[in-house]
Amino acid sequence: MALELRNNSSTGIAFLVSAGIVYEIIAAACSSPQTTEINASSRADTLMKWVYIGLVQAAVFIAAAALFDRQQRVAIIAGGASAGILMWIQYYHAREAGLSSNQPGTESY
Repeated sequence: MALELRNNSSTGIAFLVSAGIVYEIIAAACSSPQTTEINASSRADTLMKWVYIGLVQAAVFIAAAALFDRQQRVAIIAGGASAGILMWIQYYHAREAGLSSNQPGTESY
């Protein structure tokens, strides 16, 4: 029973690390969903370009982690995929909400 708990703990940790790296990589490559929404009228395409670049970078790291730790690869891939999908949804929503808003952005050119 104790060994089974440890395996579940490792799987949970692998899942969280995998999800966390996706969030970290996208955060490093992008602004926040809030900034995307606020400034979508002037920068939606550029902001989303960096979301996609971040997702590709994250996928590379998740694939590498799954190769290095074959025992935990399902959790690694599940965590990375979950975080990637959730982050893409947030940025997509932010872009759509910002483009449909009449509120001014925070940037001036």
